[in-house]
Order: sequence, then C-alpha cells, then structure tokens
Amino acid sequence: MAELLHNWITERAERRPDSVALVLDQNKITYGELDALSNRLAGMLKETGCERGDRVAFLIPKSPAAIVAILGILKADCIYVPLDPSGPASRLKKILQSCETGRILAAGPVVSLLDELLSDNELRSSIEIGWMDHEAVQGENFKPTFSLADLSAFSRRPLAYSNTRFDPAHILFTSGSTGAPKGVVINHSSVIEFVEWATRYFQMSCSDRISGQTPLHFDLSTFDIFGTFAAGAELHLVPQELNLLPNKLAGFIRQSQLTQWFSVPSILNYMAKFDVVGFGDFPSLKRLLWCGEVFPTPSLIYWMKRLPHVRFTNLYGPTETTIASSYYTVPACPEDERAAIPIGTACHGEELLVLDEKLRPVPRGQVGDLYIRGVGLSPGYWKDPEKTRAAFLPNPRSLDPAERIYKTGDLAKIESDGLVYFVGRADSQIKSRGYRIELGEIEAALGSMNLLQECAVVALAINGFEGNKICCGYVPLPGSEVAPTTLRKELSKLLPAYMLPSGWLALERLPRNGNGKVDRSKLGEEFKNNGTASP
Repeated sequence: MAELLHNWITERAERRPDSVALVLDQNKITYGELDALSNRLAGMLKETGCERGDRVAFLIPKSPAAIVAILGILKADCIYVPLDPSGPASRLKKILQSCETGRILAAGPVVSLLDELLSDNELRSSIEIGWMDHEAVQGENFKPTFSLADLSAFSRRPLAYSNTRFDPAHILFTSGSTGAPKGVVINHSSVIEFVEWATRYFQMSCSDRISGQTPLHFDLSTFDIFGTFAAGAELHLVPQELNLLPNKLAGFIRQSQLTQWFSVPSILNYMAKFDVVGFGDFPSLKRLLWCGEVFPTPSLIYWMKRLPHVRFTNLYGPTETTIASSYYTVPACPEDERAAIPIGTACHGEELLVLDEKLRPVPRGQVGDLYIRGVGLSPGYWKDPEKTRAAFLPNPRSLDPAERIYKTGDLAKIESDGLVYFVGRADSQIKSRGYRIELGEIEAALGSMNLLQECAVVALAINGFEGNKICCGYVPLPGSEVAPTTLRKELSKLLPAYMLPSGWLALERLPRNGNGKVDRSKLGEEFKNNGTASP
C-alpha cells in the first residue's frame, strides 16, 4: 500500500516512464514527464518558502498543468486547495481567507478573476502567484513570482518527504448553511484506502483509459486522478465545454476508447434524454460508475439496454467520508422503471449505520438517519471545531472514545436483502397539510413518466395550513412542450393528491452548482423571483 498519494506517480515513472499518464485533446504527458515536472515544482515551492502543512491553492481549469500542480504541492509536503475557475471571486476570497494560504498556482483564462480576487489590498499583500505556463501573465493586481519555464532550474529527482499517510492531502470546500464555505480536510490515508479497494474491486489495470469528467474541486475527481495513477493507466481529461453537448460527449467516449466512465448521474441522464447512445455503443467501455445523487431508474434502463457489455455500479458517499463509502453493482437491467436502486454495501474498512434519534439501530425496513464510520472519515472541518463536533459524533457502539461516526443528513433503510437504500435528504423531508413528504419520491415519479428531460422539486415555506408549497422546475423533452396541467394529471396517477406540486416552472435548463448537481436553493429563488404557474 502506498504511504502517500504521490508515491504512485514515482513508482510508475520508475517502472514505465514512457507510458502515457495524461491526455487532453491531442496533448499527451508520460509518467516520466509528469513525475519530473511535479518534482521540479515541489523544489520551487520549497525554495520559495513553502513548509510542511502549508495550504497551497490552485486556480487552473482542468488540464495537465492542474495535475502537475496537485502533485507538486503534495510532494512539497503541502496541502492542496482546489479553487473553481468559474466560481465568483467573493466565494473564492472566503476560501482563501479560511485556509490561510500564502500562494496560488494559476494558469489559463483566469487573469480577470485573479485581478478581481486580488483587488482586496490585504489579500494581495499576503498571497504570491505562481504561473503554471511557460510565459507568465501579469495582471493589474498581480505579478507572478515564477512561471513554468523557471522550473528547469530545479532537480527532476524526487525530494525527501516529511509527511505521513495520516497528514492532510487536500481541503475541499463545500457549501455551508450559513453561506460561508466549509473546508473538508481529507488525509492521504483516506484516499489511499478507497483507491486501493476500488482498483481491486473494479480490476483496474495499466491498459485502462479512465475518464476525467468531474471538476477538480469536486471530490469525485480524486478517484479519477489517483485511481488512474495507482493502476498505471491513462487519464483522459474531458473538456468542460463538452458537458453541455451530449452528442460530443458521446463522441469523446468513442474516440478516446474509454474503458471507465465516472460522473454524477445528471450527465448520464442528460445523454439519455437526447438519445445519443446507440445499441452496442462504446465497445471499449467496461465500467460505468456514478455517484453524488440518485440516478433515475428509467435512464439507467436506457443505458443498460444499450450497453449490455458494461458493468454498472452505483457509488455513494459524502465529501466528508472520502469519495464513496458504499457500492452496488447492478446485476441485471431493471424491469420496473420505478424500482429503487440500492446504495448497497459498505466499501472495505467502512460501515453504514441506520440509526434512530437516540443512535440506536432501526429495524429492517424502517427509515432512519444514515451514519458512516471507518477509514474514509475526514478529521473534520478546517478550523471549525463546532461544526466538526456537530457532524462527527462518538460511536455509541465503541468503547474507544476516539472512534467517530459521521452524520450524513441522509435518510436510509436496510431492507430484508441486507442492502442499504437511500430514501432522501433529512432536510428534504417536509410536512404539508399534516403529511410527511419526501421530495425525492416526487422527482422519481416525474422521472418515470418520460415526459421531461429533467426536473427538480423544492419546497417553499409559506404561512398557512399547508406549511410548505411544493414546486417543480422542469425542462421539457427537446422539441416538445408540456403544460403543468398535463404533468399534474399524469402525476396524479402515481402519487396521492397531497404530494402533487402546486407550483410549476418550465425552464430551458435547471440551475446547477459547480459540481454539476442541481442547485436547489437557486431553483427556489427562481420561483420566488418569477412566480409560479399553477394548473
């Protein structure tokens, strides 16, 4: 087992230096080149004052330069903090202030964003910029201290490391209920444990060509990167602009001859709705993995019918438990479009617990709060002991006071088959007209009707007997129109009247956050700002 994440690169560079590690468009970088560049960057970072445990941020679109930055930061015994190049400067500023970084590695079309970010005098005076391209670009508010061209002065040989596997590798910032991003600290060991399990389970090898679809500030990308390097495979970075072009996304899978695809379900659902996958398509593809949200069963059926040669696996796990904590490989194409797909069983070294409000196990078939324990747990939120204590609780079943469980905020149940089933978010369970309602159930019913490209259901708090107004934002199928009256009529065939949305809004596209998930808070604002159409 690797001691540190970047050890895999060093090992592959020693064994097969000329094998391809990264591919983007027509550009390819070998393991030897990647190892040498990241070693030189680590030398530069140490030479310019970076010390063990320092947080180094990077603001680079998904590219080989970003991967070099990640590895170089780790090799310098530092902690990498990915920043979203499409994120607003105000949010990035909060992240930089929270993690107290003194350096940003940048490249690509981010000059105006950096200028806006560093227009703050205090921030500008405390942060140095390293430009990860051969020619440094100077902005109005920053001048890089070095560029990629300067790295040639440093040795391509590995540096001596001081970190251990229990030191932090990165901090991933997620949305916080108060509006301030929360920094989830992830140790080397947690990523290594998952990657070692996953490469064994999925039988990954050096002949694999792995997708790099998710943004680098999203935790799924951690498996894309280090799963590839652990297997000695090729990482094919998916250009961000393809995510809104389903035909070209399908073309990318074919042309790159990918053997593994990993993404959030919304991408797969999008491709299914536009019918861009042919029967027997993607002959090289062996595995299709998804994580992050529920994959509608009708879309899963679409994919499985067209790709009978592919193995389909549902992964589940919040950022705080490192990539994924459970898995379920679908044994056969579901026959019922309303069949629930379980999140399955725990990955090696993990345990899923379904508990009641007193942290007691609930009987099989009953819904409870989902907790996770094991090797993937984060140490907690960066410099936020209060939030850490609220989410990471002492394990009530252990005599060891140091053993913890993480409260996911999800509702789940264990059925008679012994598998865990996701029921919904605890905070998406609402009460309307005296009834408890799971919004996810309404979305699943809408998805089974095959009338919409995509949809999302939110609840707006109102005064009065109802307590909450259920609202549905939806995108009709391409070239079609569907009225709220039609949707309500068809939905009434599947759900009781008290679960039917009373607010409807047709949209060209559902609002999404930087990770590609539906942004439900923005959708709620759409309803508040634009009003709702009632059938």
